[in-house]
Amino acid sequence: MRLFYSLCFLLIVSSCATYYHLNQDFNRNFEMGELPQAEKLLNDNKKDAQSKEKFLYYLNKGTVAALLDKPQESNEFLEKAYLFGEDYKVNYVNEIGSFLTNPNLIEYRGEDHEHLMLLYYKALNYLKMGENENALVECRRLNDRLNKLSDKYRSDNRYKKDAFIHTLMGLVYDANHDYNNAFIAYRNAHNIYKEEYVQLFGVETPEQLQEDLMRTAYLNGFLTELEQYEQEFKRKYKPSVNEGGELVFFWNNGLGPVKSEWSINFTIIKGSGGFVTFANEEYGFNFPFLLNSDDERGDLTDLRFFRIAFPKYIERQPLYTAANLIADNKTYKLELAEDLNKIAFKTLDERMHIEMAKSLVRAALKKVAEKKLREENKGLATVLSIVNAVTEKADTRNWQTIPHSIYYTRVQLPVGANVVKLKTKARGNSEYNQIHEFQFDILKNETQFHTFYSLEMAPNFTKGQ
Repeated sequence: MRLFYSLCFLLIVSSCATYYHLNQDFNRNFEMGELPQAEKLLNDNKKDAQSKEKFLYYLNKGTVAALLDKPQESNEFLEKAYLFGEDYKVNYVNEIGSFLTNPNLIEYRGEDHEHLMLLYYKALNYLKMGENENALVECRRLNDRLNKLSDKYRSDNRYKKDAFIHTLMGLVYDANHDYNNAFIAYRNAHNIYKEEYVQLFGVETPEQLQEDLMRTAYLNGFLTELEQYEQEFKRKYKPSVNEGGELVFFWNNGLGPVKSEWSINFTIIKGSGGFVTFANEEYGFNFPFLLNSDDERGDLTDLRFFRIAFPKYIERQPLYTAANLIADNKTYKLELAEDLNKIAFKTLDERMHIEMAKSLVRAALKKVAEKKLREENKGLATVLSIVNAVTEKADTRNWQTIPHSIYYTRVQLPVGANVVKLKTKARGNSEYNQIHEFQFDILKNETQFHTFYSLEMAPNFTKGQ
């Protein structure tokens, strides 16, 4: 009996661990910038490539390789993640099993924004290798996924279009001197910022995007559109001759949120016409269910109360809140283009009613099974009750090496060797006192792309929550 209770204790402790906590060694090394050690931990756990978290394994391998300046290797793993998303097929046996245990039984299929952002990483890797045509292939893939996302969600006030991804496509087309497609992508991005991102995420059209939109309208001879945007942005476009090249600089700031778990208690209220209602007064939740028989209703209403676990996000606030580039004696502000933290919270909030409904069905099936078994064998019913308690767990898996937010700017540089400085401002500071230096060899009429990662977090994140 002592062994039995010890095993139960171990099951309970292990069941409380989130996906973040289960991978704490890797997460600690990654957050501290100890990337070779983080890579080693991934290499030592190759079995994860065959697990139900293979999608996340590929993403982490691709992310770490990108930060270690291995763009080709990075893209090999990101391509595996992309193909996983394209080929994903529902395993109905596991889906049914997840209702009897917990959602971790099924393969993690990834959030919508995660499938988009892996292609952002792929495109940047190709741009870094000077393979602009392959970067355009990723842009076309991105466009296809954006169309599918828009078709998937018809309702308003939800994340179904991505302004930053359209901006990225415009930047790639622009670098390839395809100004017509660049203009279209920039215009789409601006419309999404204006019509959706301001309301959903509080992110406005970056001034750099405004400038690029007017410039490509001018280069295409779209003078009516140029005049329209001059009026909208309240400034005149001034054409300039660039005798050198350009740098597009991305700043991936901080780390995205981690999924944790929360739970609430529901009361079961018996209704008429075969309905029972799961209610929680504190949060104002009411979920009616139609049950097939009086026996099922009796089984549930005899139980009265039970606890349900749900996923939630915990923000990891970045240490740095702003950054500038200093180049050729000019200062360029890095502007917020994508708030992945807010997107993650929004997408989970949008489907929370579905998450709750699934969790309630799962809990109801467990409790009915417990009651029926108790009528035959109280000892086994007690064991089942313990098993059900430790397997009542939310799905806390997500891409945890993704940035918190993405900033960017465009810099004109003269031909030849150039030193560019990045100055960042830490939370609570008034001065830009962190400086990083980069060297770029610029060719005439060439656009170079560079990405810098700041992994540091503010100290208020409680690890393993």
